Amino acid sequence: MKECSLSKVAGLVLAAGAGTRYGGPKALVRADDGHLLVEHAAATLRTGGCAPIVVVLGAKSDWVRGEARLADVSLVDNADWKSGMGSSLRAGLAALADADVDGVAVLLVDTPDIGPEAVRRLVVAVDGPGALLTATYGGRRGHPVIIGRDHWAGVAALATGDVGARAYLAAHSAKVRGVPCEDVADDTDLDVVPAENTSAQVKRRVRTRA
Repeated sequence: MKECSLSKVAGLVLAAGAGTRYGGPKALVRADDGHLLVEHAAATLRTGGCAPIVVVLGAKSDWVRGEARLADVSLVDNADWKSGMGSSLRAGLAALADADVDGVAVLLVDTPDIGPEAVRRLVVAVDGPGALLTATYGGRRGHPVIIGRDHWAGVAALATGDVGARAYLAAHSAKVRGVPCEDVADDTDLDVVPAENTSAQVKRRVRTRA
């Protein structure tokens, strides 16, 4: 893969949801090493080559702000977080409107098995503000996603409910480049209470904060 040293990519963590099916905001879930998942996601983007980093909060945002150690990260409150992921994506893109970047890498807070290497693979593949990239897993498109600046307005226009960037990517499928990441990451999200999850790995890895 050819490395593009001239492209600048911001990082955006979507961490506003209430995590109803999980039993609480996933931003406040702690990994076995004691770090909150929101901290893990921000660090993953930074180590993967993204700057600046924006984290969009919503449910229990005051608690997250008080608990999370997020140095050099811009925190954005999405007052409309209950409407779904789309509003958080719009809020994040708006917060980056004046940033000197060619694109943004979007990462969901509840995908702890995505590490810096997957992000780095996408970042070095960015070839300018027209880029549209997704990580792929056995040919399936997944996260993280990089959205070139040229597409931000279009993505924001279609980001409603819980759709996020999916509708825009589907409408521009021919322009989307996949970057294989199955050997370094797993984009499976934490979607249910650990006791109900069939993944023993997830059960061992996470616990809700008391």
